[in-house]
Amino acid sequence: MNQEQSLKQIRHEISTIDAGILELLNKRAVLSLKVGDIKSQSKDSVFKPFREKEVLNGLAVKNSGPLPEEHLRAIYREIFSSSRSLQQKQRVAYLGPEGTFSYFAGVEYLGQSADFFPKPGLEDVFRAVDIREAELGIIPLENSLEGSVGQSLDLFMKFEVFIHAEVFCRISHALLTQEKEADQIKKVYSHPQALQQCSTWLKTNLPGIAVIPDESTASAARRAAGEKGAAALGHKNLARIFHLNIVEQGLEDVPDNWTRFLIIGANPPETGSREKTSLLFTVTDKPGSLVTALNVLSRKGINMKKLESRPMRVEKWRYVFFTDVECDLTAEEYKDVLSELAESCHFLRILGSYPQGPQITA
Repeated sequence: MNQEQSLKQIRHEISTIDAGILELLNKRAVLSLKVGDIKSQSKDSVFKPFREKEVLNGLAVKNSGPLPEEHLRAIYREIFSSSRSLQQKQRVAYLGPEGTFSYFAGVEYLGQSADFFPKPGLEDVFRAVDIREAELGIIPLENSLEGSVGQSLDLFMKFEVFIHAEVFCRISHALLTQEKEADQIKKVYSHPQALQQCSTWLKTNLPGIAVIPDESTASAARRAAGEKGAAALGHKNLARIFHLNIVEQGLEDVPDNWTRFLIIGANPPETGSREKTSLLFTVTDKPGSLVTALNVLSRKGINMKKLESRPMRVEKWRYVFFTDVECDLTAEEYKDVLSELAESCHFLRILGSYPQGPQITA
């Protein structure tokens, strides 16, 4: 058998396998529709992040290759996305416009089948979820280099929404322009945070170029698409959205730059085994009150991953604390811990228990 015949045979085998995959995907879709019918009667949530993680991890263990695990997980994220969409339309609010890092984080984690729609501000995202305009919302909570997004923490006090999942996304910036070469660029637009994160690269490689802040990386890319000699710093996939060229990638001064995003919903998350819990609490205004509350967690061997204070908007010089712990505080085994913690706090609210989120580099 010559090379051309061999290639033809392999392509025939691939086509046969593709037909089998298609048949199985449609069988899975039929089952997803049946699940959707059952959930619609019980008002059960369509988004099941822990179940999805369990399935993904199980498949990863069984995967003998050569399909890379990263590819397997990406494929199944889209399968899950399609299944959720078949069961119920999934409207997801995010901080827009299209092409922001919040948008790409949502697409990477929730898949292409979700119905994403932009909101002009973080408060608008929270409100859309709170009034059921959206089933889910995606918000940035903290950055590994620049700390927490204070507004996101504050809005948990204003809106009674819940954390369903988290995802960690690597923040990497590309230089996007309609020009072919970097020496044709006369100005660079981007969000102030992106400009700061790439300041050394800009000074070294584009000295003397006008650096102009914009409201978002997506807005900057839109400007670059409409102005000769203009460029933008932002996510590499903005090039596809705005038909731009990628002149350079990985421009950030510190490559290990990650943002933690949260998926929020109007109802408490699914029951079952979960790995993290986020909560808000206030303590009485007396010596040792914060230590007393934290000691409840310490005595039970519960590891605290984050603790941050925010000023209460309704009362000056009073603070609310946001914390993450590595356990499911809503589980039956922690019932006494939660009760004791509530007694030591002036106010306590569980924001949600959810699985440890994946790290996505796309």
